[in-house]
Amino acid sequence: MADRSDIAVPLRSTQSAQSASSTGRSIPELSGGWPLLGNLPEFQKDPVAMLDRCQREHGELVSFRIGPRRFVLFTGLEAHDCYFRAPADQLDARAVYQFTVPVFGRGVAYDVAPEIMAEQLGFLYPALREAPMRSYVHTMYDETSRFADALGEEGTIDLPVALNKLTVNIASRCLLGQEVRNQVDSGFAAAYHDLQEGINLLGFFFPRLPIPAHRKRDRARRKIAKILDAIIRKRRGTGTVSEDFMQALMQAHYKDGRALSEDEIVGILLTVLFAGQHTSAVLASWMGLEMFRAPDWMARIRDEMQEVYAGDGAMSLASLKKQTALECTVRECERLHPPLIVMVRKVCQPLQYAGHTVPAGTLAMISPAVSHRLPGVFADPERFDPDRFAPPRSEGKQHHYTLIGFGGGKHRCMGEKFAVMQLKAIWAVLLDRFDFEPMTEFPAPNYGTWVTGPVAPCRVSYRRRAQPSVFRC
Repeated sequence: MADRSDIAVPLRSTQSAQSASSTGRSIPELSGGWPLLGNLPEFQKDPVAMLDRCQREHGELVSFRIGPRRFVLFTGLEAHDCYFRAPADQLDARAVYQFTVPVFGRGVAYDVAPEIMAEQLGFLYPALREAPMRSYVHTMYDETSRFADALGEEGTIDLPVALNKLTVNIASRCLLGQEVRNQVDSGFAAAYHDLQEGINLLGFFFPRLPIPAHRKRDRARRKIAKILDAIIRKRRGTGTVSEDFMQALMQAHYKDGRALSEDEIVGILLTVLFAGQHTSAVLASWMGLEMFRAPDWMARIRDEMQEVYAGDGAMSLASLKKQTALECTVRECERLHPPLIVMVRKVCQPLQYAGHTVPAGTLAMISPAVSHRLPGVFADPERFDPDRFAPPRSEGKQHHYTLIGFGGGKHRCMGEKFAVMQLKAIWAVLLDRFDFEPMTEFPAPNYGTWVTGPVAPCRVSYRRRAQPSVFRC
């Protein structure tokens, strides 16, 4: 890191750094902050390393500044419990996640009152019940099989790029409808990629900053809205009725009897697409990279697949549930590589924890990337060890908030089951069809984006397996 002695000097020593609260004991403050900038330079360089330093130096609760904003990091099982159980009028997500408004649009998600957002999320519940989930499995298998067939016998791919495209295909077809899936290759996927890039750490603080990524984000948002709007209008004009989430929104009504506007439908569809695709693509990439360097574990997954599909050889919701080794792989990669390295809420009313008072106006933060590697919670936490989630160890079940990659409490991601099912379906097919070999060193995380995937490129070679497939239909 460049010498900054001509710009600023550290604020205070670790011993004297204290964040005063209105009542209760003062909250320890992280050392090394700069005037005006606070700990921003260190956070920009490696946010997880900085947050890990918070925990190592001060334990469960520590304060720091990023620019003018004061944060308090909560770390550990009991601290998680306090964080996730706090009511919405005390810890507010809406005040923090305004940076998503340019992506999802006005009048939806974090741009509306909590009770309206709850109604909008409620429209999603029917799409995540068991009956539609069973049909989604067939779509996931079909899309992944098409993807595998297009790869040919052998070659190389950039794994995150390839899996991002595959998960866009799956999520668009399952959640948005066949018409959207048909347009993925004719502009939708490219625009959606630009929209994804518009969610970044800089945008968290300055969502309207006129940087290239944000200008591309806004153009992409207009293009996608135009595509979805045209499909909605065509359906309404022709009287077409489809069995998908778009149709459900077109027929939905708020509690006051009002139907959803086309802008609201588009915004909710984008919210759902991000929930069902973005984090899945990232976790799918980390899963592959971890499994490729654990051949014994891959062999165990394949042996289990031989048993699970020994009957009719058909992938189903029931068969995916039986693939426990693959389930453990998902959970271990969620632990080691959580797509969201931080979660943030604004403190609206003073929050008490462990004799401390976190004052109103503070931004309360938890970090799955730090908490998932606490040695007092997970044995040998730096090691890839999916067996830790299987009986008798079951390390993920020791507390409600041990594993928080999908959030926790009332804020837990409602699309978690869809995501896990999708990840298992993708890798069941790909491990059945191919042997893989990474062509580069294991990548570092890319902290420049809000959803943390591996630093690109991640070139992987593949060769079709000679063994007969376990799938027969």
